[in-house]
Order: sequence, then C-alpha cells, then structure tokens
Amino acid sequence: MAHALHRATLTLHTPLGTPLAGDTLFGQLCWALREAQGEAVLTRQLEGYTEGQPWLVVSDGFPASHLPKPTLPQHLEPQADATKRKEAKKRRWIPTAETGQPLQALLASAVDDATAYGKAPLRDVQPHNTLNRLTGTTGEGEFAPYTMPQTFYAQGQRIDVYLVLDDERVSADEIQHLLAAIGAGGFGRDASIGLGKFSVEQFEPVSFAASAKANAFWSLAPCLPQGQGFDGKQSYWRVLTRFGRHGNAHALAGNPFKTPILMAATGAVFVPEGVYGPRQFIGQGLGGGGTLSKAEPATVHQGYAPVLSIAMEPTQS
Repeated sequence: MAHALHRATLTLHTPLGTPLAGDTLFGQLCWALREAQGEAVLTRQLEGYTEGQPWLVVSDGFPASHLPKPTLPQHLEPQADATKRKEAKKRRWIPTAETGQPLQALLASAVDDATAYGKAPLRDVQPHNTLNRLTGTTGEGEFAPYTMPQTFYAQGQRIDVYLVLDDERVSADEIQHLLAAIGAGGFGRDASIGLGKFSVEQFEPVSFAASAKANAFWSLAPCLPQGQGFDGKQSYWRVLTRFGRHGNAHALAGNPFKTPILMAATGAVFVPEGVYGPRQFIGQGLGGGGTLSKAEPATVHQGYAPVLSIAMEPTQS
C-alpha cells in the first residue's frame, strides 16, 4: 500500500460545538462515505482496518501553518525562570516552518493561541430552549432552559487538517468532496442548528522537513500506541479517555454511547524500541464484532494518528 500525506485547509463559517478531533472527524467521514456511495463501499474500505491497513488516517484541526507542541516534561523545555513558566505553558503551537529543527530550537519556536490563530478562540456557553408543544413555553425537566459549550473563532478562521490516504483505495478528490459535504451540513454536535459549517479552501500533498537525527514520532491525533513497539520509558504522552457516542442516525437510537477508550492525546512523542524508520502514521484500529457498540456491531474507532519525525536529544542523567 502507498500512503501519502495531504493537508486540507478549511475555512470556518460558524462556531464549533464539537472540537475538530481526528478520530471524531474520521467517524464523520465514514458516515459521509456511506451516505454518498452506500454501505457496501464503506464496508469494503474498512477491510483490514483493525489489522494495520487503514484506508484513511485523520489529524486534529490546527490553526493554519501550525502544529501541536510536543508533549514533553519541563526539564526538556528551554530554560525559563519561574515567573515565565506559566506564560510558556500557553505557547502550545509550533510553526510548520520549524519542523526539522533540533529539539530545543523547535520548542523555543512555540507560540500562543493569539499568535497562531490571529485572534484567540473564545470558549463560551450558548443558551438553548426546548419548547413544550402543548403549552408553547419552556418549563421544568426536559423543557428547562439549558446551556451548551461552543468555541467561537474569528470570521473566516483557517484550520489545517492532515490526512494520510491509501491512494490505492481512495483518491484525494474523493476525500476533498467528503470533507466539503461535511462542511456544508455541519460537523459535530448541533450541526442541525447551524454549528460546524466550513468550506475546503485547499487540499494538497504535503511533506515536512525532518532532522537527519530524527529518532521518534510526533503524533497529530489521539492514538492507541499499545503493543506497537515503543519504549515506554523514553516516550511521553498525556492520557485521554474517549467517551464516544454515535452520530448520524444512531445518535437518535436508544443507546448512542460507545465503549470508553483509553488513548494517548495529540502531541505525544514515541520512541521505538528498535531501529527508527520514517512512517506516515502509527497506532491501530479498534472495534468490529460488537466490541465498541451494541447498536452498530461493525463500529470501529480511529486509533491511528498521522506523525511527523522529531529528534529527541539524550536526557541528562
């Protein structure tokens, strides 16, 4: 199989109710494929998915021309006095032009939300009402007013998503059309009331500079690294528990919830136990046979992540 890395640049038109997480977007792309070409086509694409043969691997959405800062302990960060450490924690984005730099230079290039986005996103809550059709008013219980979180971006905010395609099974044009369909209908929660709208500004192959001393992988989405031959003592990650739920028609079913999954969060750094070799993605596919969902036994979850190369420097003893 020939896997190729592409970058989709999205232009946001409305707030998001659901973060642009790679595994969530992958699931919605699967639904979009099913609706566009039928269940048989999706079933065929998912053949081998849990055996290390993904047809598609999707990253989180990042501010255009930026990547998530690698998850590393403080002693590997550029030295800063105690008064500046809190400020340094806010610098969580790496400009794409800095990939391939030595570790200290890479980390020193990190910028904050305001710089990466142009204007920092605003996370707030939006009031909602559910009307009782008998009385025409709100009330108590299921008819009580409530709030839901939303993320508001600057008008026309540009977001980059990275996708690894098996180009023997799916073309870049097909994925671009599926993304455009999702953007027109809305991504994630509350799409039916206008959230999650975007357009695809650009879709193109992309590559990143890699250091000649690269010896580790830098993940661009939540992933499942268990049993993949990584050195746990030399790797760094944050734990993420994914409490998944179905979208589309299954979201209205009696039990839309999936089995919880323990993952490594985006930005993890994994050092292989053996010889390092460049790869487009790491991780594994999970599910099938009712292991993740009783409502839809064929359900799978993206435990793969696109990766970049990073040069980890020896730690001081």
